[in-house]
Amino acid sequence: MRNLSQGFILVCLVTTVASESSAQVAPENMSATHGPGLSVTRDFIDSYCIACHNERLKTAGLVLDKLDLKHVTGEAELWEKVLRKLRTRMMPPAGRPRPDADTLANVVTSLESVIDREAISLPEPGRPAVHRLNRFEYSNAIRDLLALEVDGRSLLPADDAGYGFDNIADVLSVSPGLMERYLAAAEKIARLAIGDLAIGTTAQTYKLPYLSLLQEDRMSNDLPAGSQGGTAIRHYFPLDGTYLIKIRLQTEPQYSKVRGLDHPQQIDLRIDGERVKLFAMEAQAAENFMSQTERIRADEGLEVRIPIKAGPRVVAVTFLRQKWYMESVGPERLPATSFGFASGTRSDERHGKQLMGVDTLTIEGPFSPQAPKDTPSRQRIFVCHPNTQEQESGCAEKILVALAKRAYRRPLHNGDVTRLMRSFNAGRINGDFETGIQQALETILVSPEFLFRIERDPSGTLPGTVHNLTDLELASRLSFFLWSSIPDDQLLTIAAEGNLRNAKTLEQQVQRMLQDPKSQAFIQNFFDQWLWLRNLATARPDQKTFPEFDESLRRAFATETQLFLENQFHNDRSLLELLTADYTFVNEKLARHYGMPHVYGSHFRQVHYSGDQRKGLLGHGSILTVTSYPNRTSPVVRGKWLLETLLGAPPPAPPPNVPPFPENEGPTQQLSVRERMEQHRKNPACAGCHAQLDPLGFALENFNGIGEWRATDANMPVDASGVLPGGEKFDDPAQFRSMLLSYRSAFVSNAVQKLLTYALGRGVEYYDMPAVRQIVRETEKQNHSWSSIILAIVRSVPFQMRKVPVL
Repeated sequence: MRNLSQGFILVCLVTTVASESSAQVAPENMSATHGPGLSVTRDFIDSYCIACHNERLKTAGLVLDKLDLKHVTGEAELWEKVLRKLRTRMMPPAGRPRPDADTLANVVTSLESVIDREAISLPEPGRPAVHRLNRFEYSNAIRDLLALEVDGRSLLPADDAGYGFDNIADVLSVSPGLMERYLAAAEKIARLAIGDLAIGTTAQTYKLPYLSLLQEDRMSNDLPAGSQGGTAIRHYFPLDGTYLIKIRLQTEPQYSKVRGLDHPQQIDLRIDGERVKLFAMEAQAAENFMSQTERIRADEGLEVRIPIKAGPRVVAVTFLRQKWYMESVGPERLPATSFGFASGTRSDERHGKQLMGVDTLTIEGPFSPQAPKDTPSRQRIFVCHPNTQEQESGCAEKILVALAKRAYRRPLHNGDVTRLMRSFNAGRINGDFETGIQQALETILVSPEFLFRIERDPSGTLPGTVHNLTDLELASRLSFFLWSSIPDDQLLTIAAEGNLRNAKTLEQQVQRMLQDPKSQAFIQNFFDQWLWLRNLATARPDQKTFPEFDESLRRAFATETQLFLENQFHNDRSLLELLTADYTFVNEKLARHYGMPHVYGSHFRQVHYSGDQRKGLLGHGSILTVTSYPNRTSPVVRGKWLLETLLGAPPPAPPPNVPPFPENEGPTQQLSVRERMEQHRKNPACAGCHAQLDPLGFALENFNGIGEWRATDANMPVDASGVLPGGEKFDDPAQFRSMLLSYRSAFVSNAVQKLLTYALGRGVEYYDMPAVRQIVRETEKQNHSWSSIILAIVRSVPFQMRKVPVL
């Protein structure tokens, strides 16, 4: 493809966004706009573009005065870039004449009609590369194949990303080192699933992040009511046996002092909700805190040896609320204020106390291990048990065929069964029946049929032609799209019978899969990457600038957005509600942060805004934090996020040698971010990019770097005014959000492109845009609900077909 930065300035065409109808051409109108519409387009180019893009100037290397509009489809890639800019009003540059909306609508309609008509007669589905399972998909596949939860992050290296997602086939490369990791992972997983006594004694330590402020809430729903702080981890105990659990506590920064020992404490240890130990810790005098020896004595007794059955367990450790703490809190609560306009009372200011925090949780064992008789994995694997040696071969084949069918996502061939039985027999020679199954399971887990999603062209198809996927290939695309995992038995059976392509059956399966709990993988994986939410885990707001930020606030940010997106998805809301929703989900801590009154307790609940400043995702602390720098807001980063993530108009890369942003130095120089940005823009090397980014980013300046509402910055009133690409002016976040909705066609089109990218595992190309527009048109009657968009994607040409390569 031609360089996107060239496309960014390739035309003076891009001006104002057309009305909704201009971007959604009705199919029956496609054949009616070729002649007169192209005449309008020629006039448009002559009036608004030739001054820059002519044979003499060749601005951005683009010459429009020589283009033949009778052959638009021959330059479809160029015109798709033009259409993208038309919807986002990025050009002509400021001060240049702009066309009226009707003229622009006619131009858009004309160009889209010609391109889309050609796409109907000559579909172009593209061709994703062979797709290696990324580690998220790998972990889910192991879970669904073997009923075994594994931590893919500890087994496999991080995956590269492309087009904003880590499931893009082209960048999921394979190296000898990675294959060694897959081999090691297969051996470990097979041992865990079977319950191999050779696993031996191991120790696994879970390190918790430091909580800088008061832990006043439960940190997980897996922790008991009436507790605070602490953690709950899901740990797989590989064998029956005795295990040692050790708790180590956090210390004050730069000191060896255990936090919270100025008062007595009780620490509650539970497994699967049942208490196994309640530790009582006496208060210690302050003068004893400074010694590392005293620190060791303080928590060295926080350990217990207990017998535990093999399988997945929830190990929870938390702190019981004490009488002295409740008395220190007192009855006061946050005073009633308007939502979104007060920062609330900080927990350290309210209580002046720091409670204990868990530093590490170590699980060591098993000691005196015994082979497990009943775990979820063994139930899944051993669908039969031989009573004699003569029965072993038949039982082994039954077990391995059932496992391999799910792992390979297709019925097995004779050669598949032969290879697996060969592995079983090799393992059986050196052990017992279960040893043979374990070795054959390793063979399944390192097979390319499991590790890769392979789609094959039918024999005899000519180069350059297109064909439908098989039902089994379609089933895999569908399951990895919605579940990030392998198809279940129902989907595989329907596909193997050749019925999945039936329109009614396909819709039923999509609706079933969306309602399945495994669709949580789609919500987590797609939205976290599209909206940059993954960056929240590594965000490090400066403690001096934002002393109220701690780990519990980070978790509250993440939970709020997660619950909001789950609500949108499971209730099949409109895509547009990501911008307009007048509600969110908060607990007491987050409500105080946002200035919301009368919200008490650690549990999250849905609340409605009384004002309109925080509506939609743009008021979420998660988004506002990941689009800020550690010590301040960033109109540039926020502007880039708005352009790229919401409107699909990424700005060009910054030029080299950009001068640094001017920071405040000392108490005598205190300028607002906006004032410093204006200084920065005076540099000609910076002005071009910032003219596009800053006006959008300024819309969110009332929210500081961690999402608190503020009226001033550097003792000056916050100026949140700006201008949208089409020239519309706004004064505050509410006006900005309202005006942003006039770009709904660009927003919906961009969201569909992101979803299609994620669904296909490849970037959306210019030849996919007719399909994108068809999806937008199909879902308009449902107000672009999530289920309608997903079903339209599944029915689309790019999702259901592929092209034979031209050699």
